[in-house]
Amino acid sequence: MIRVKVHEIAKSLGLKSTQIVEVLKQLGGRPKTYNSSLESNELDIIFDYLTQKHQVEEFTFILDKIKQQPAVKEPVKVDDDLLKDLNKPIKKQARYVDTRTSTVDLAKFDTEKIEELVPEAVEDIDTTKKQKIKKGRRRTKYDKRPVVAEQKQPSVKQEKEEPKIINITDEISVGDFSEKIGQQPTEVIKCLMQLGVMASVSQSIDFDTASVVAQEFNIILEKEIIITPEELLINDFEDTPEQLSPRAPVVVVMGHVDHGKTKLVDYIRKANVIDTEAGGITQHIGAYRVRVNNKNITFLDTPGHEAFTSMRARGAQVTDIAILVIAADDGVMPQTVEAINHAKAAGVNIIVAINKIDKEQANPENVKQQLTEHGLVPEEWGGETICVPISALKGQNIDTLLEMVLLVADMKELKANPNRAAKGAVIESRLDKNKGAVATLLVQNGTLKTGDILFAGTSMGKVRAMIDDTGKRITKAGPGMPVEIMGLNEAPDAGELFYVMDDEKKARTIVDGRKQLQKEKHSQSPQQIVSLDSLFDQIKQGQIKTLNLIIKADVQGSAEAISQSLLKLTNEEVRINIIHAGVGGITESDILLASASNAIIIGFNVRPNAIIVESASMKNVEIRLYRVIYQAIEEIEAAMKGMLDPVYREKVLGHAEVRQTFKVSAIGTIAGCHVTDGKIIRNSEVRVVRDSIVIHEGKLDSLKRFKDDAKEVLAGYECGMGLEKFNDIKEGDVIESFIMEEIPK
Repeated sequence: MIRVKVHEIAKSLGLKSTQIVEVLKQLGGRPKTYNSSLESNELDIIFDYLTQKHQVEEFTFILDKIKQQPAVKEPVKVDDDLLKDLNKPIKKQARYVDTRTSTVDLAKFDTEKIEELVPEAVEDIDTTKKQKIKKGRRRTKYDKRPVVAEQKQPSVKQEKEEPKIINITDEISVGDFSEKIGQQPTEVIKCLMQLGVMASVSQSIDFDTASVVAQEFNIILEKEIIITPEELLINDFEDTPEQLSPRAPVVVVMGHVDHGKTKLVDYIRKANVIDTEAGGITQHIGAYRVRVNNKNITFLDTPGHEAFTSMRARGAQVTDIAILVIAADDGVMPQTVEAINHAKAAGVNIIVAINKIDKEQANPENVKQQLTEHGLVPEEWGGETICVPISALKGQNIDTLLEMVLLVADMKELKANPNRAAKGAVIESRLDKNKGAVATLLVQNGTLKTGDILFAGTSMGKVRAMIDDTGKRITKAGPGMPVEIMGLNEAPDAGELFYVMDDEKKARTIVDGRKQLQKEKHSQSPQQIVSLDSLFDQIKQGQIKTLNLIIKADVQGSAEAISQSLLKLTNEEVRINIIHAGVGGITESDILLASASNAIIIGFNVRPNAIIVESASMKNVEIRLYRVIYQAIEEIEAAMKGMLDPVYREKVLGHAEVRQTFKVSAIGTIAGCHVTDGKIIRNSEVRVVRDSIVIHEGKLDSLKRFKDDAKEVLAGYECGMGLEKFNDIKEGDVIESFIMEEIPK
């Protein structure tokens, strides 16, 4: 029996597959897809349905004509098959239908009758087709079994049920989801299979997939808001407008290396900060507070070297305004573009300070032109970016720059509630030999006081002492103020949020919960599973050399920045593996760890004592100490190059043509050659080329001029050559001499 696919019959009828499937669905047939096969009775049903549907459309066409032109006298031509059907139900009005000319006299036609005819014809189609599908075969004129017509039910307008709303989490198992929506798991799995998702009862599906399935059952899903115990304990409530008061703006100074960022802050603070930094490059995030026109401004001086990208990004995330320092003689540089992107991502206002205008080669207009290429159009050019030409060295236009900062701050209407528990961000942290864990905090809301209990990340403690940016001890710090605190049990990560709690027990509960989560994540890290697919990759990975490093720095931000910079040096042949990165001096445990793992210790702004140095020497552990980060990167990169396997390339020395061959007993075949170009060197690599095809490649065994051995033979001279383990030399062959030289990394 020939079977026809749904998409084939749809194509032949000029319809879409979905229309054919919809016809069968309306008439109670079995569910079909575009690739399903149709049986003969289903084909008959489709053809009959479409034929009668065409007739109904013709009836409607006639009715429309009557309504539009009630006084029309000219007959309208219609389909022949339709005329036969018109004659049957209308009967008395058949005289108005002319079968010879296939026309209907609309002027004499009964409008009410045709209006009755259209819905009856549609109903007749539905009844007939449903009976045919129920019987499972087409009814013929020889079938004597009576057809029981379905009783017409009075049409009751069904009201559409309102969709149910159910809350679920981001991920839910199929079984739990089925229970939530009140459906059998098999029904949900069917819907998932139709969507192309193969999932068992115990497997989880995401919120988006569950939403699509829920729509099939007239259910709307909403994400369930889960409040963790930590959020309940923190209780970070919203402040009312009456509680808010103006606060100091937090300004970050960003830009390229050596464009004068720290010089600018140095002039504003009237203190020489640069002299304290190694190599004249800022290697920490400094927080400074200045007073301008009886208003406070907090400055964050971020490092400009590319290694501190993450620290610079963190500086932009806690600030309100970014001052982008660009040298007028240098223009927009790669790290300037990075700073622009970080400031835009953090959603802060950008004020451009075009520095070094006192230099002869300064060109501020060129800087403005370059800024437009990155979406920063100066105000004088019709844009919104404030550009101020300054000289940080001579203090030119610094007052104007600060006034612009205050103007932007006033427009932003920065406010905070000083009468609440403090919260903010960790700018920097370090371990001090005498003070213990020391953290630089930026208070963003509330007031921090001595004796407050706070936590940040997995560290907590009571504020024993607070020091401002000038080195003075203070007892409280309001919104927008940077302070250095002591009293934490460990150095928190830079960028962590801190909260002040009213109860030490609550703070300890939160910290213990976070440590437990870290422990669980560490224990649930995927183990290496060996399979046939991954076996070759693992063998290949075994060929990659690994350079193990232990990093110790004076502050957390530097340790993090060095780790990220060194990890970027990993290539296909040498992999950087940072075993441990921490804050504080190099200890005996670091030496033991380095000895066990064959690692190098990188110390940044830390110095080991004599006992540690002696211990490292006894255990053959190498300690490298640095004060400038790019020196560390360069030396590690050089060490990696030393670990790389040498790469060679071929260098052709010369060619010689075989003029005659001699066979010598116990030696083999000797080729009498004429050097055509270059030179032939003894013990070099050679290849024999015959008719432009290489037939042998090996080593030159002997090279003679007459009876004497020769080190090399130049072009234009004759010589005798013997090839190692090859005697099939013929006259006319070309011998090419070459060496493999090492390519420097």
